[in-house]
Amino acid sequence: MVDLRRVAITGIGVVSPVGVGCEAYWQGLLSPQPTSERREVDFDPRDCYDDPKAIRRADRFEQFAICAAEEALSQAGTLEVPGERVGVLVGTGIGGVLTHEAQTLVLAEKGPRRVSPFMVPMMMANAASAAVSIRYGFQGPCETLATACATGTHSIGLAARWIQWGLCDAAVAGGSEAAMSETAINGFANMKALSPSGRSRPFDARRDGFVLSEGAGILVLEEWETAERRGATILGEVLGSASLADAHHITAPAPGGRGAVRCMEHALRDAGLEPGSIAHVNAHGTSTPLNDASEAIAIAEVFGTGPGPVVTSIKGVTGHSLGAAGALEAAAILLSMQHELIPPTDGLEEIDPELPRIDLVQKEPRVWTPGPSISNSFGFGGHNGTLVIAPA
Repeated sequence: MVDLRRVAITGIGVVSPVGVGCEAYWQGLLSPQPTSERREVDFDPRDCYDDPKAIRRADRFEQFAICAAEEALSQAGTLEVPGERVGVLVGTGIGGVLTHEAQTLVLAEKGPRRVSPFMVPMMMANAASAAVSIRYGFQGPCETLATACATGTHSIGLAARWIQWGLCDAAVAGGSEAAMSETAINGFANMKALSPSGRSRPFDARRDGFVLSEGAGILVLEEWETAERRGATILGEVLGSASLADAHHITAPAPGGRGAVRCMEHALRDAGLEPGSIAHVNAHGTSTPLNDASEAIAIAEVFGTGPGPVVTSIKGVTGHSLGAAGALEAAAILLSMQHELIPPTDGLEEIDPELPRIDLVQKEPRVWTPGPSISNSFGFGGHNGTLVIAPA
């Protein structure tokens, strides 16, 4: 068996509803959740684009990805590998739905000749990956995943495998989502997924649904020795990942968290770690009754109900950004390692007594000694994703 190459993380870029840029995002994670029912990003694309025409020809989810990639690549510094050895994998759960909705209204109100010729390249799911590739001249693998709310996690995991397998020496990977169109919002609301109270309460006894949000998270991944050789600051390491299906239901998780258990166990094996090595779990924790119960059961089964990893869900603050969520949560783990502090699960006031006992962070941040950590993501369709990230 060929030895797999190590994967270093050398850059982080964030566009989130609680802060644009890593520092603002970190401060947002330590603050109470916004009071708005929709967690929208306060964002000006002119910060990342010089050409106004380019802004008009890019859907909002593509703009987020470009801005986050710019920050991540700036932090990583000059990649000392040729462009054909750099891959791009920016996933999205829904893609350019804002463009799709807007142009559908144009068609209905003004007729077919007024539909924009830029509609297709703006709404296509691979627009963000393509835009990053074109902007920076990256000519390695350039792909897009769409696995609902597991997308960001899957994208980072697969891009890391490209480097492990030698398909490229560096990759820009993550997820981006801007899906708060009126059609999408009402679709989620009518399926009873959204919180009628407008509060995100992961693992709380009164949790009643998620709060929809948007954003992007991008990581720069590099082959370890290449990053070391150029003197890059290594922020962390991708040790392993897993991607498995429930094969159970289009929206509900498998009973008893079976899919989540299998996914975490596979990721641990991929990383070469035992459950006792894990110091922290960044939970998917959407604040829906079924998801949180299923994940808590799975965490307890994998790690036991005694002293185990510290668990938090940042969705109390960020809301649920669908295909971007896993990437934003991977970024949160890396920032927690840098600051030696785990943000609390905001909105968690009374732990649901029906859940098994896991070590949830409540009310105040938790000081910790950084160690190998897990990030979980579970998406509609039964998609399960787990990343294992270690400190540098």
